[in-house]
Amino acid sequence: MAGSPSMRRRRVAGELRRLREEAGLQADEVAARLGWPASKVSRIENRKAGVSQQDLRKLLDLFEVVDEGYRTELEHIRRRASERGWWENFGAVVSSEYANLIILEDEAEAIRAYGSEVVPGLLQTADYARAVIRASRPSDTAKEIDRRVEVRMERQEALVRSTSRPPRLHVILNEAVLARRVGSPEVMAGQIHHLMEERDGANITVRILPFTAGEHASLAGPFSLLTLRDEGNPVFVHIENATSSLTLEKPEQVQPYEEIWESIADKAISASDSRAYMTTFALRFSPGR
Repeated sequence: MAGSPSMRRRRVAGELRRLREEAGLQADEVAARLGWPASKVSRIENRKAGVSQQDLRKLLDLFEVVDEGYRTELEHIRRRASERGWWENFGAVVSSEYANLIILEDEAEAIRAYGSEVVPGLLQTADYARAVIRASRPSDTAKEIDRRVEVRMERQEALVRSTSRPPRLHVILNEAVLARRVGSPEVMAGQIHHLMEERDGANITVRILPFTAGEHASLAGPFSLLTLRDEGNPVFVHIENATSSLTLEKPEQVQPYEEIWESIADKAISASDSRAYMTTFALRFSPGR
């Protein structure tokens, strides 16, 4: 994540700024009351410096935060901000923007993803992911592609983690995703069957936006909305393009995507009907067809 502050540090800094403002205090007032250098609070809030456990507790006491559950959660996030993420072992394969997405997925309470051309990464099979990556990165070596597939599969662990409640994942797929063959027919059949799997956690929902829905609000392309397990449940928007990705967090940036999601969700068919829809496409790609 070189060149990009930890998303966890960003979250802690944002919460501390919000708490300070709700307490009606200026940054220099906080520093004066705690006997700190004048710039220390602003450096923490601007993510130029981390915050120690002791200093975090002093700030929470000053802001009169009494909710023990919230204090514990914020201390947990602060502690994890200094941890080395598993993705850092993959070097340049994981850009800073990609690392931020991984952290958001790991910290999410809910994820809503719209796929217009391909299945979103969190639900891709390894064979399908390999075909997608090979098509989008033709200059990569076989080894580089394998590493990218490995990262994509590791990301999916967020959906089955046992250490904390996994996020709810709601995916809406354009019918084109089912109709377009990616990889061999066997790869495509395997991917569709994977989408149709009954899952123990029941935290994953897949719905189809059929061609018969006509024009819709997300003709511009795919996106994801990630709701974090923070105070106020902040929402981030993640958008990818051919060369990079973008994460939006300002309310005025997020709100249009909330409205787009609601619009396409109204046009998508139910989960049970989507399952029948996917069965039809799986049969098309099955051997012998």
